[in-house]
Amino acid sequence: MTNDIRNIAIIAHVDHGKTTLIDSMFKQSGVFRNNQTMTERLMDSNDLEKERGITILSKCTAITVHDENEQEVRLNIIDTPGHADFGGEVERVLSMSNGVLLLVDSAEGVMPQTKFVLSKALKANLKPIVVVNKIDKQDARANEVVDEIIELLITLDATDDQLNCPVLYASGRNGWCVCSLEKDPRDNLKPLFNTIIKTIKHPKYDYNAPFKMLVTMLDSDQFMGKMLIGKIYQGTIAVNTSIKAINLNGETIEQGRLTKLFRFEGIKKVPTEKAVAGDIIAVSGMEKASVSDTIADIKITTPLETKPIDPPTMSITIAVNDSPLAGQEGDKLTSRAIKDRLIKEAETNVAIKIEELDDKEAFKVSGRGELQLGVLIETMRREGYELSISRPKVLFKKDETTNQILEPVEEVIIDVDEEFSGSVIEKMNSRKGIMLDMKTTSQNKTRLSFIIPSRCLIGYHSEFLTDTRGTGVINKIFHGYKAHKGSMGYKRKGALISTEKGAVTAYSLNNIQERGKLFVRPQDVVYQGMVVGIHSRDSDLEVNPIKGKQLTNMRASGTDEMIKLSPPVLFSLEEMISFIEDDELVEVTPKGLRMRKKYLDPNERKRMSRSSKKDY
Repeated sequence: MTNDIRNIAIIAHVDHGKTTLIDSMFKQSGVFRNNQTMTERLMDSNDLEKERGITILSKCTAITVHDENEQEVRLNIIDTPGHADFGGEVERVLSMSNGVLLLVDSAEGVMPQTKFVLSKALKANLKPIVVVNKIDKQDARANEVVDEIIELLITLDATDDQLNCPVLYASGRNGWCVCSLEKDPRDNLKPLFNTIIKTIKHPKYDYNAPFKMLVTMLDSDQFMGKMLIGKIYQGTIAVNTSIKAINLNGETIEQGRLTKLFRFEGIKKVPTEKAVAGDIIAVSGMEKASVSDTIADIKITTPLETKPIDPPTMSITIAVNDSPLAGQEGDKLTSRAIKDRLIKEAETNVAIKIEELDDKEAFKVSGRGELQLGVLIETMRREGYELSISRPKVLFKKDETTNQILEPVEEVIIDVDEEFSGSVIEKMNSRKGIMLDMKTTSQNKTRLSFIIPSRCLIGYHSEFLTDTRGTGVINKIFHGYKAHKGSMGYKRKGALISTEKGAVTAYSLNNIQERGKLFVRPQDVVYQGMVVGIHSRDSDLEVNPIKGKQLTNMRASGTDEMIKLSPPVLFSLEEMISFIEDDELVEVTPKGLRMRKKYLDPNERKRMSRSSKKDY
C-alpha cells in the first residue's frame, strides 16, 4: 500500500467528456484485464445516469500509476456532475481534493458550468490542470478555447500559481493526451498521469496526530448499512478503533466502533485493515453521522471546517395521488411512505430540503432546479411510488436592510443557428431577460448570453426547442439574487380538459384536434379534470375525448371519412412539471405521467379560481 497519494477532482460542463476520460484512465492503469469486457461510462452506474448520459452523483475511484522513476503513485479520482442543478455535489467533493482536472470541449469552449465549477475550485485554493478534450473534432478550435480559459481564470481572480497551470490536449474516447499538438505522439494518457503527479503535490500530513476525517458523501450497502465517505485529514485509522462523530457545532452525535474500512480500487470498494492521512475511504459502524460531520478519535473535541453550500432556489409540492386512477399502477401510495422516502433522500442529498406542510398529506421539496427535482421524482416513480406534483415555485428572499423582495436569477448561454437568434431574443426579452453578449461562433452559430429571473425560465425549454427546430442548446447557471422584477407578463395558452372518464376514441379526438394540440392517443384512459391537450386560445376548454360515433341502421355511401390524427405532444417529466400552471398537477405513477387540474370538479375549479392569487 503506497502512501504517495494524489486526490484530484474532474470538473467540467455537462457532456464535455469527464466520465469517458475516466474509462480510458481505467484501461491504461491496469484496472481491467485486456480481455475483460468493459461497458462505456463505468462511473455512471445509476440507471438514470446511463439513460440521460449525464453524471448525477459524485463518485470516488482510485487507480495506481507509476511516475517517471517507476515509483507507485495512488490517484484518488472524484467524478463530479456537470449540470448546474447538481452543484451541491461538486461543492462537497472539492474539499477532498488537492487539485482539479478542468475539462473543456475543444469546440464548445467555456460554458456556464465551466465558470461555476472553476470558481468553486479557485475559492478552495485548488490548482487546475486544463485539458482541452475532444481535440479530434472537426470543428475543434484549440487555441481560441485556451484563450477563453485564461480569460476566465483572470475574471475569477485566480492567483499567479493558479494562472500558471499546465494545458494538455486530449481525446478521452480514444485514450490519448499530449502536451503539444505539433510534436507529441498521440499514443496514450502517460502525459496526463505525469502532469498530475508533478503538478498536484502530495500535501504534508501529520500521521501521528489523532485521527480526523470529514464526511463528504454517503452511501448504503445491503450488508454494511450506512457508509460514510470522506478524506482523512490527519492520523491513521484501523478496523475496530473506537471513534465518534462531531457536528459543525462541536457536539458529539454518537460514539461507536469502526466495524469496516474500505479503500477504492477502480469501481470497487476493497476492504482494508488500515488507512492513512490523505486517503479517501469509506467506513461503516456509525448510524447517526451525516454529511459535514467529523469522524474522529475519542480525544478530539473540535470539528473540521466545511464551507456552506449554496441554498435551494426552487421548490415543488409532492403530495399523495388522489386522482380517480390512484392505486392502480403503484404500490407506495400513503403520505407516510412518501415522507420516509423524502427524509431518506435528504440525508444523502444536502442540496435538497424537505418540509412537511400543514395538511400532513403534502411536502415542500426545495432544490437547485427542475432537473434535480425531476431526477428525484423519476427515481421515486421507478421505486413504485404514486405522487402528485405541483408547478415549481422560486424561493424569494427579503433584503433586511432595504425591505426589498429579492428573487433568484440565472445566467443563460444559448447557442442557436443565426436564423433563429431573432425569435430567441424576442422571447427572452418578453420574459424579462437582459442580453449581456451576442457573438458569432463557428459554422454560422450565434452565442447569446442573458441574465433572467429563474421563474421566467420555467416552461421555456420546450418552447425554445420548437422555436429553434430542435437545433438550439440552452445552458443556465445560478447567478445570484436580484430585486424582484414584477409580474412576468407571459401566460401559457389554455388547457383542453376532459369532462368524462373512460377510454379515448379516435372519432372524438378528430373533432377536438381542431381546437389545439393533443396530449393523448386513442385508447388512453382519461378522467374528469385531466388535461388532454393545449387550447389554441388563452382560455381553458372542456371537451369530451371518449365520445363515440352514433351508430345507425342506415348509412349513406361516402359519409364515413378516413380519420387522420396529428401525433400527440409527448412531454418528459421535467417538461410536464414546468409546463403546468399553478392550478394544475402532474400525476406520477410507475406506468405513466398525466397532467390534471388541481380541482377535478368544474364547479369547484371555478369557485377556487375566483379566490386564488398569484405568488408573483
